[in-house]
Amino acid sequence: MMKRFLTILLLAGASTTFAGVAEDFGKTAEPHLTQQDKGTGISFFHGEWEQALAKSKQDKKLIFLDAYAAWCGPCKWMAKNAFMDEEVGKLFNANFINVKMDMEKNKEGSRLMQKYSIRAYPTLVFVDHNEEAVHVSVGALKPKELLALGQQVVAMP
Repeated sequence: MMKRFLTILLLAGASTTFAGVAEDFGKTAEPHLTQQDKGTGISFFHGEWEQALAKSKQDKKLIFLDAYAAWCGPCKWMAKNAFMDEEVGKLFNANFINVKMDMEKNKEGSRLMQKYSIRAYPTLVFVDHNEEAVHVSVGALKPKELLALGQQVVAMP
């Protein structure tokens, strides 16, 4: 009887712990507020895809495209953690036009999914002003990994 009680107690504790982690994993900042609005992390471009392409050409910067879906837990985790990192923000804001795009809701989403062979979220795409992909990364990255990826792309010829 005591063994059974301890097993039930252990299982209850594990499921509560997992539920707390899963709940935290799915939380993110308010979708209409960008990191720029909060003063830290990556500042995302407000505007249409064509405007981002024009700004990319004008500023001679690549576009960093965060291709995500509203239901994607790892995407929400990145928005809350990796994109909010101060070092990541400094690098990405200085070197890229940063665009977040819900690929299932944005009018350009399905076309860009096909163009860049996006099959999972998040997919991080670095694009030039002609819509040519320079680098593609699939999956959530921790802040230091995202920083290293950004540095790698900046160093590309």
